[in-house]
Amino acid sequence: MSAAAQPRRARAKRIVRTLAVTGTGAAVLALPFIGATSASAAPATASAAVKTPAGYANNLDGWIRESLAIMAQKGIPGTYNGIHRNVMRESSGNPLAINNWDINAVNGTPSKGLLQVIDPTFTAYHVAGTSLDPYDPVANITAACNYAWHRYGSIDNVNGPY
Repeated sequence: MSAAAQPRRARAKRIVRTLAVTGTGAAVLALPFIGATSASAAPATASAAVKTPAGYANNLDGWIRESLAIMAQKGIPGTYNGIHRNVMRESSGNPLAINNWDINAVNGTPSKGLLQVIDPTFTAYHVAGTSLDPYDPVANITAACNYAWHRYGSIDNVNGPY
């Protein structure tokens, strides 16, 4: 590495560390703007992470990013932060979450998955190219965001149970 590149690399690492304290999403989203690469900013264990068939990390961050890529292709609005905020409120990030106690469950259609979608809503707003399983994280996120787009304008506009 050249002597001129060392200060830039050190600065990029400091910025990534600072952003990581405020939230992983902010750090990852900022990488292209500060000139860092995912390889230079990723922890050593990231290379051993399990990937989805589409090449995304098989975790909440990867599921959101894969869903956002699909949403961009289909013209469905939404942001990482809007999805993450709603996932954490609805399921705490558990893709197998199920609500067996609310009115939907009493009526025989419990809310399921990361964004707690009932089967009729999942079926109506399913996005082609994703799994037909409402517990599939990417399919659940994408269908819920499609529903939120049609109902509220975007998942970003959802700030409570929907």
